[in-house]
Amino acid sequence: MHRAWSMLVVSIVIVGAFAPITAVGATAGNGVVSAEPSSEGDCQYPVTETDGTGTEVTLEEAPETVVTLNPSLAQTMWEIGAEERVTGLTSHAENLEGAENRTSVSTDDATIDPEIVVDLDADLVLATSSQYVTEEMIETLRESGQTVYYFPAAESIDDVRERTRLLGSLVDECAGATETVDWMDEELEVVSEAIDGEDRPDVLYTFFGFTAGEGTFIDELIEAGGGTNVAAEAGIDGYQEPDAETVVDANPEWLVLNTNSPDVPETPAYEATAAVQNDRTLIVDINHLNRPGPRIVHAITAFAEAFHPDAYAEATAEAGVSDDSSQSADGSERSETTDEVPGFGFGLTTVAVSLVVLSLATLSRIRHGHDRS
Repeated sequence: MHRAWSMLVVSIVIVGAFAPITAVGATAGNGVVSAEPSSEGDCQYPVTETDGTGTEVTLEEAPETVVTLNPSLAQTMWEIGAEERVTGLTSHAENLEGAENRTSVSTDDATIDPEIVVDLDADLVLATSSQYVTEEMIETLRESGQTVYYFPAAESIDDVRERTRLLGSLVDECAGATETVDWMDEELEVVSEAIDGEDRPDVLYTFFGFTAGEGTFIDELIEAGGGTNVAAEAGIDGYQEPDAETVVDANPEWLVLNTNSPDVPETPAYEATAAVQNDRTLIVDINHLNRPGPRIVHAITAFAEAFHPDAYAEATAEAGVSDDSSQSADGSERSETTDEVPGFGFGLTTVAVSLVVLSLATLSRIRHGHDRS
């Protein structure tokens, strides 16, 4: 039975580990030229940007209609105040406020139907790299006359900033994008002040028995929030299942979990950790951990508040900023969506559910000696 569940999670890892968190990179040589708004924050047209496929995308004027092929981009459109331009989005973004008034471009199995996208004939299609959105699909849409901007994978918090700015410049919301990034920087500066000089606790992120090591977006979020990611310290690369010896040797002071996997693994190794012994577990909203948008700030502040409560409270009071994680940069209420398998990136729920269904069907047969697929 244990082997079957391990194989299930490994299947999810195989699918999810290669569906990267997406955003635009700003470094030279990545095929992307980041747009900068004018000093007043106003967008200027025509605008030409080189996307993740190396294609120059030109907009002669501000797009009035936009289709988003990834929930992270839809969420960012809402964040910067460009939601009224969105005419189509994926089923995974349908929990955004007002999304029910947009056309879903998803099929029944949550993949994307290019024909629906073409029929909408939007001024601009926004896409990010995922297992649902490939460069082949982008080429198909372009051959059908669609203007598509394709974002490559994100690797840092800076990438989220740059994507937000670039997205704003493409959809004529430079001021909203600037305001959002400024809000991010303001909140992150408070965290930076709070954790400066503080001892960093050892932290282990765990979800379904797996963890996030070096080269993962979550590793950077933990570090930015004032913790030391013991998975990375132990030499774990990417998303892996740590063995019992690694957990015992790391002996984390804190365990971080997410809302899709909120339970500590019931193993002697985890039960022996200082985190469990001292009841130091933190459950973070999966949307704040796994979606590369401005709301990653809330995961970082949650870390800082848990790991360094006194220092964070003092820094927050001195800065006079709100620690209400339910509010956007403009103070409005945020709406949430969930589409990720915890820890692995975006758009994987349907694949994971399919694996679970197959696994549950075969698990009943394991008792009779049959392994799962």
